[in-house]
Amino acid sequence: MTKKELLYEGKAKVIFDGPEAGTLVQYFKDDATAFNAQKKDVISGKGVLNNYISEHMMLAVGKIGISNHFISRINDREQLIRKLEIIPVEVVVRNVAAGTICARLGLEEGTILANTLVEFYLKNDSLGDPIIAPEHIFTFGWATPDELEIIVEDTLRINDFLTGLFLGIGVRLIDFKLEFGRHKADGIVEIMLADEISPDNCRLWDAKTDEKMDKDRFRRDLGGLLGAYKEIALRLGVKIPQID
Repeated sequence: MTKKELLYEGKAKVIFDGPEAGTLVQYFKDDATAFNAQKKDVISGKGVLNNYISEHMMLAVGKIGISNHFISRINDREQLIRKLEIIPVEVVVRNVAAGTICARLGLEEGTILANTLVEFYLKNDSLGDPIIAPEHIFTFGWATPDELEIIVEDTLRINDFLTGLFLGIGVRLIDFKLEFGRHKADGIVEIMLADEISPDNCRLWDAKTDEKMDKDRFRRDLGGLLGAYKEIALRLGVKIPQID
């Protein structure tokens, strides 16, 4: 497929205009970033793995009724997706304490949370993606109360589904980040899941050893990121191309 106009380049993906009205092409890069892009590297093959894994996950959540932007995988690095008006709010779901919440609240990593915690962050790299409250979202018009209700409901359903799916392959879902957008067609506006679901935006620990199988391997200089992502794909039953 011939790519059209470049519309947006993020830390891990590039978005191009799609071949048909209402579509976009999402390209997965090999760039690895952490700490709001203060740490950067290129890991050959990471984008390919994320593309295949995210395809698998989007199709899986679609089967339980979660509307999302995925249409089809074009090749090893590209997906055809629906064009959405992205809501500038990142939704983080936490089942176990890890990452920034430990430093923010003085928690020990690995602490099992009494309840699933849903947090909101403003999607703005220049501001460091600050944590925000629902009142901020409503006051500044980033989403309406009805839209946020749908987002939280879908988020909790996704968490329940993915928790079971990953446990079935010997992996603990520690936390993950989601993004949503508005799909507009024939005068109807529908909230849809956007972005990706992959080891880039999920914290995944081996259920027996608690070995990290996600981007923390890059964040913490543990090495073996590509091998961990391949292992996740293997356990999920995702067929991936040869990656050296």
